[in-house]
Amino acid sequence: MNKDKQKKPTEGQNQPQAQPKSSEPPLQDQMMRRQSAPRPTAQDEFNKLMAQRGGMAAGGAMNGFKALAAVIGREQIQAASQTLQKYKEGKANLERRIVDNEQWYKLRHWECMRDQKQDVQPTSGWLFNSIANKHADAMDNFPSPNILPREEGDKGEAEMLTSIIPVILDQCEFEQTYRDVWHYKLKAGTGVYGVFWDKSKHNGLGDISIKKVDIINLFWESGITDIQKSRNLFHVELMDNDLLIGMYPQLEGKLGGSTLDLSKYVYDDKVDTTGKSAVVDWYYKKRQGSKTVLHYVKYVNDVVLFATENQTQPAVDPMGNPIGPSMAETGLYDHGMYPFVFDPLFSVEGTPCGFGYIDVGKSAQEYIDRGNQAILMNMLANSKPRHFIRNDGAVNEEEYADLTKDFIHVDSGLGQDSILPVQGKPLNDIYVTVINNMVDQLKEVTGNRDISTGGTTSGVTAASAIAAMQEAGSKLSRDNNKASYRAFRKICLMVVELIRQFYDMPRCFRIMGENGAARFVQYSNAGIMPQSQGNDFGLDMGLRVPQFDIEVTAQKQSPYSKMAQN
Repeated sequence: MNKDKQKKPTEGQNQPQAQPKSSEPPLQDQMMRRQSAPRPTAQDEFNKLMAQRGGMAAGGAMNGFKALAAVIGREQIQAASQTLQKYKEGKANLERRIVDNEQWYKLRHWECMRDQKQDVQPTSGWLFNSIANKHADAMDNFPSPNILPREEGDKGEAEMLTSIIPVILDQCEFEQTYRDVWHYKLKAGTGVYGVFWDKSKHNGLGDISIKKVDIINLFWESGITDIQKSRNLFHVELMDNDLLIGMYPQLEGKLGGSTLDLSKYVYDDKVDTTGKSAVVDWYYKKRQGSKTVLHYVKYVNDVVLFATENQTQPAVDPMGNPIGPSMAETGLYDHGMYPFVFDPLFSVEGTPCGFGYIDVGKSAQEYIDRGNQAILMNMLANSKPRHFIRNDGAVNEEEYADLTKDFIHVDSGLGQDSILPVQGKPLNDIYVTVINNMVDQLKEVTGNRDISTGGTTSGVTAASAIAAMQEAGSKLSRDNNKASYRAFRKICLMVVELIRQFYDMPRCFRIMGENGAARFVQYSNAGIMPQSQGNDFGLDMGLRVPQFDIEVTAQKQSPYSKMAQN
């Protein structure tokens, strides 16, 4: 060893200089800035790539080389449109029933009945009242998730997920979505949630979005009960042509009339659909090895706007470094499920949709209103006097009908039979009894008895007896709420999987403690990503993916209801 080169430095020579104090903000502030900083969109990255490669020549050539043919092109879109049309024909009866039920809900059901010629068309709100009470029961049982680990080592992550998932749901305004889906579910028989990753949230950072989906705009394979077993799934939505061209310039000159005719509700306002085009979101599954991959295509007419199978480049980080396989291999979402959750009220075989309370009670409501119509018409006929007048009765009819005339001119020969009043026939009380019985029938079949809405029967005065009767009368609502909790559990599982896939950067959450004190935490998907299990006897034990169970409890508004539900 050459020890001469290892001399100890003398004073003033090669002494470590004091580093100037860094002016960079602390790590937490850097995380917050990165979280709120704008993110480049897919179109920005595409434009940057085209600029680096010298642009795209006519005919799809790039730098003198012809672009590779896309997996999803015009031919595949035409075949998908034919499948979509077939799916639409398969659910025509369902769409017709949903549109009619909306009219019943708005008390416009006389337009749905055969007899529309009568001037007297009374509408009573017995069925509407049943739906309103069921909706109030549902909102009084608003769900709350509790994340449970399957292994002891994941307890910390489960506690963090239990704290941050309610915050994510609040940011999605899930309570409003839950309210809207329950309204739709009670009317149409099925509510549908859409659980998506919205990359436009937080200035491009992206976050989870949960929305209500209209069944009329959703199309699936006929004859299946589980929506996840459908070969394809389509969601169609109308958008203005000028907005589409602004978002996708390649659509210029290609937006004509759409061949897809969507069913429409009977709106009170005049809704103009001219100048709009149908934007189709096409979801389908493919088996790749032992894994089911969910693919996604967005197209208008025959123009492909985005297709996961066409994204053959590997995933990169913001610096352009490859970090994972391409979307053609992984698909849209790693969980491989359609991002839709169906919540039927009363299930029916052979379809993922059910029927609702309007379908159950519309017959009784129709007879109630027809009975009221007959009674009112009889009342109007008897309250307004009518008369028989002979042709030769010699009575001035105009003066007789005008109550302001003090004198009525007649000709000679006025007799007792010249004018006779029409004797009305009053209805028997049995008809009112029949209508009241139909009202009771409607309350019975919809589970909306007086005791479930706070009323009591005669002779019951004890508080404990009233509470017991109300609890027994709400068992139908509890059953309906349990079904919604099962759908909510699926939503939470999808939320956990989206966190696992996309929360690759720490995000800040405000969590309220038990005493109302707020604390701020940062969370990323680092703790729930696949983890190596090491080697055992020289064998690689593979990866372990943390799994969680969802326990749903009622976030009740009243302590009594919370105790009874939980």
